[in-house]
Amino acid sequence: MILAFFLVAVAVIALVFLVRLAKGQSFTGRTLDAVSRIQPVDLEAFRNLMDPAEEDYLRESLSRAEFRMIHRERLRAALEYIFCAAQNAAFLVRAGDAARRSPEPSVAEAGERLMNSAISLRLLALQAMAKLYWGILFPSARSSSIGVADSYERVTGLVFLLGRLQHPSRSAPAVP
Repeated sequence: MILAFFLVAVAVIALVFLVRLAKGQSFTGRTLDAVSRIQPVDLEAFRNLMDPAEEDYLRESLSRAEFRMIHRERLRAALEYIFCAAQNAAFLVRAGDAARRSPEPSVAEAGERLMNSAISLRLLALQAMAKLYWGILFPSARSSSIGVADSYERVTGLVFLLGRLQHPSRSAPAVP
């Protein structure tokens, strides 16, 4: 009986942790300027790292030992891109949350869409990280196709939309 209560408590704590992590909330309570913290992500390079045709080419061209070494390096590089996208998504959740409180209905709606899309991107990125770590541990396993890049592009489009709605007289914001 005690074991059951212990497992339930651990599950609840893990759930709270994952929800806070997905929303990008810091456990230290620090508030940061979301826009200044966004790092650029080279989606073309990331897509190249995750391209199944590129993986097939490397499998055929390299010895098994060379492939394993190169494949692990490529997956580590992909992890860096995904981590950066996940961090950016956390900051964009905060920006979307702030925008959804706007008295302007179109800004509030765009903020809501940005927040929801950024949360989805963050969860997708966390899932993709787990898959890539699995691929690093077992390089002979095929790397699955990951939709992080497409999701990141959609979130970027929402950032531009929100920027245009909040500041119609300004030029387009910098690409996150």
